[in-house]
Order: sequence, then structure tokens, then C-alpha cells
Amino acid sequence: METRTGIFAGDDPFAIAQRWLSEAETTEPNDPNAIALSTVDSQGLPNARMVLLKEIEPEAFVFYTNYESQKAQELDGTGKAAFVMHWKSLRRQVRVRGLISREDGPQADAYYASRSLKSRLGAWASRQSQPLSGRGALMAEVAKVTAQKGVNPERPPFWGGYRITPLEIEFWADGEFRLHDRFQWRRADVAAPWAVTRLNP
Repeated sequence: METRTGIFAGDDPFAIAQRWLSEAETTEPNDPNAIALSTVDSQGLPNARMVLLKEIEPEAFVFYTNYESQKAQELDGTGKAAFVMHWKSLRRQVRVRGLISREDGPQADAYYASRSLKSRLGAWASRQSQPLSGRGALMAEVAKVTAQKGVNPERPPFWGGYRITPLEIEFWADGEFRLHDRFQWRRADVAAPWAVTRLNP
């Protein structure tokens, strides 16, 4: 089997992903932690949107959202998701497919508390994915929540994190003449060892 060297070197895919993200933080002009998150609704129709990845753990990837949103309903409904993180500045991407679980304990509380006050109040005010009569109505709700919650609002019960525990992780880097380098890490279940395969471009 081919030995992986350079940017692909290492036996821990989460460490490789963190290393790539750290590099992107010095080269990407905006939101190097942005991911295109894909879900599927109850009819099997796929959906995608951009969210911000907030943590790469030793065995998972974590982001936060409103639990009453469409994405949350789809995540809870299937228990599965996929995402791609792409950096034009590095000409690299990471693709992940895996299983979903909620993060709604102390870790979610700590992340919520670290956000700006306006973002914390906005989480209370926005009924994410629900119809809105106009921006004025949203700003009125923000003002109402600000008066009610003050300067130290607790985390809303309908807002928290999701953890994606991957079954597949693919690292892709641009190559000359579109002969890209691709290495796929794959396992049968979360307790199984990883198998690493080089894929054709």
C-alpha cells in the first residue's frame, strides 16, 4: 500500500482535518470553518446549506443550530448527515458522511455563552425556517427579547449542537491536469478500525 506523505501524512483523520483547517485559517479570507451541510427530508429529498463548524473533536465534528429549524428536523429524522469543507486558497476539501447526535449539555452551554450578546439574543428571537412577515417583525422580536433576557441570557432550550461521528472522511487536494489526490478513510461502524484507500480523481 502506498505510504501517505506531505499533507496527507498521519494515522488520525481528525488530526489531519484539524491541521488542514488550521492552515486555512491563515489563508481563507472569510469563514474557513464554513461547511456545506447536507441532509435528507422525510420524502428523501436532499437539502444543503452553509453552517459554521465549531469544533473538531477526537472522534467527531460539532456545529450548532436551532432545534426547531428544518435542518434539525431532517437531522433528527434520519440520524445521518454529510458535509463538505472546501478551501479555494489551499485547493483542498474534506468530505464527511456519518451519524448524528445532539450536543445539548454543558458543552453547548459553554459555546452559547462564548457568543456575542447580539448573537445570543438573536438565537432567542429567530424562529428559524418559519415564515416571517418582514424584517421589522424580526427586529421587534429582538427588542422584546432584549428587554426580557437582559445582558446574560441563558441558552434557549430549542438551540444547541449536533455532533457528526463519521463513517467516511475523504481528503482531496487539487492536482495538475485535474489528476487530483484523494484518500478515503472508511469504517463499517463507529467502533471499527479505519481503512484508507486512494481513489481515482
